[in-house]
Amino acid sequence: MIFVLVALIVSAQDKAVSGTVIDETGEPVIGATVMVKGSKIGTATDIDGKYTLNTPPTAF
Repeated sequence: MIFVLVALIVSAQDKAVSGTVIDETGEPVIGATVMVKGSKIGTATDIDGKYTLNTPPTAF
């Protein structure tokens, strides 16, 4: 029974998605909005164009 509970807890965790937004010249895009399609989950890129989103498993 404990193994089943652990499996359910692990499968229900959020996933971290990260990356870098760059323009056509390869420069980082500061303050770009990155969103999960079809949701209100989003963030903005930092000064290096990097972002991290914690998304629920149902977002994919």
